[in-house]
Amino acid sequence: MSKACCLCALLCSLSLAACAPFSDRVVLLPGPDGRTGAVLVSADGEQKVLSEPYADVQVADGKVVLLKTSPGMVRDDYGALLAMQPARPRLFVVHFDAGTSVLTPASRTLLASMRAELATLPAGEAVVIGHTDRVGALEANDRLSLQRATLVRDMLLSAGIAPEAIAVVGRGERAPVVMTADEVAEARNRRVEIKLR
Repeated sequence: MSKACCLCALLCSLSLAACAPFSDRVVLLPGPDGRTGAVLVSADGEQKVLSEPYADVQVADGKVVLLKTSPGMVRDDYGALLAMQPARPRLFVVHFDAGTSVLTPASRTLLASMRAELATLPAGEAVVIGHTDRVGALEANDRLSLQRATLVRDMLLSAGIAPEAIAVVGRGERAPVVMTADEVAEARNRRVEIKLR
């Protein structure tokens, strides 16, 4: 075969590859706790809902084709890609006595174990978010939530986390775990969430 024929064949194959139909694949994986959410996949008005672990769709030429895969197939096909994911953040929640920035005894114990776990992370970063219940004025709760988050930040600093690796936010009463009426004291809402990654 001449060089011209080889070049022509190469160009034809590249041209055919460029014209090949584009397709997407979506596989719904369970979370670390084994639970699975749901995702809606649509193309050209056709829709499929994935809600079971390892449900799988192929989207090509405007068609959504429902498939089913397995943990082994996902591991074989996407193992290298999944291994590149960053570690999931670890979430800790500590609670406080009413109207104060004093940790409950159980939370002091949890914070000590959290600091030990933090030492095992290669590049510790923390997001510290303070919360309150709905007792008191909004502005006072904003200040109290920030005081609680700052207290936890200071404990993380003493555990060796660099100040620039810690973000601190006070949310006041705006993001309760348990919805209550105003002026209701709810211990589960008096908390600081610490997300480590």
